[in-house]
Amino acid sequence: MMDSEGVVFLKAVSTLCGWSYFLAWSLSFYPQPFKNYMRGSTSGLTFDFPFINTLGFASYTITQGCLLFSPTIRAQYASRHPASPKPTVQVNDFVFALHGFILCVITYTQFYPCIWGLKVSSRTRASRPTTIIFWGCIAAVLLACFVVEVHGKNGGYDPKGLAWIDVIIVLGYVKLVATLVKYIPQVNSNYRRKSTVGWSIGQILLDVSGSILSLLQLVIDSSLQADWSGITGNTPKLFLANITLVFDAIFLTQHFILYKDATSSNETYEESDSDDDVTQAQPLLSG
Repeated sequence: MMDSEGVVFLKAVSTLCGWSYFLAWSLSFYPQPFKNYMRGSTSGLTFDFPFINTLGFASYTITQGCLLFSPTIRAQYASRHPASPKPTVQVNDFVFALHGFILCVITYTQFYPCIWGLKVSSRTRASRPTTIIFWGCIAAVLLACFVVEVHGKNGGYDPKGLAWIDVIIVLGYVKLVATLVKYIPQVNSNYRRKSTVGWSIGQILLDVSGSILSLLQLVIDSSLQADWSGITGNTPKLFLANITLVFDAIFLTQHFILYKDATSSNETYEESDSDDDVTQAQPLLSG
C-alpha cells in the first residue's frame, strides 16, 4: 500500500531534520578544539567536559548502534513495544554518535602537552565529583551486564524478563548523566571567572539548532507510527536534546548578557584561575 502524499512529505521532513541536526551537532564539536589549538591553551575549558563527555558518547554510540544494527536488541525492543516495533533510531543518529565520540577523544587529548603542545594547568586532575560519577557509571553498566547474565530469562535473550536491552537502556542513561554532569563544572567555571573567554560560544549556537531539529525529528517519527511510545522508547535522544537546550540557554545568557564585557583582556586572570580552581584536570590514565 502506497503512502499518502502527507506521509511521504512528513518522512521527507524527518529525513531532512535528521541530517540537519546531525550536521549542526557534528559541527558543534569543532569550535572548541579549534579554539584551544589557535589559542595554544586549554584554559577556560574545564577538563571535566571532555573527560565525562568521552564516556557519554562511547555509551551513546553503543546504544544507537545496537538499536540500529543488533537483531537481538531490535527483536527485544519490538517485543516490548508491539504498537511501534521499529526503534526510532536513524542512521544519522549512529553516525552522529560515532563522530561525536571521535571528536571528544581529540578534545580530551588536547590536555596532553606531549601530543598537541598546548598550555594546560599544572594541577591536572578531574574534579572528585566528576571522577566518582565517571566510575559509578562504568560500575552501573558492569553490574547491569552481570545481573542480566545471571538472572535474565534464557541468558538475557527473553525480553519478558531481564534482557540485554536493559543493558542498552542503562547505557542510554549513562549518556544522559554524562550530558548533565559535563556542563555543570563549565557553568560554575564561567560564573567564578565572570567570563566565557576560552569557552566557545560557537558550539553552543550549533547545539541549539541541533537540539531543536533532533526533537522535531523524534516527534515526526513517532506521529508517523501513531504511537508516542516511540519517543519514550528512545529516551536518550529525547532527554539529550532537552538537557542540552537548558544548558545552552544558560551559556548564551552568560556570554551575551552577564559577561558580555569580558574579552581577551581577561586572559591573564583566566590562566591563573584555571590553574587553581577551574581546570584542575589530569589525563585519566596518567600516573
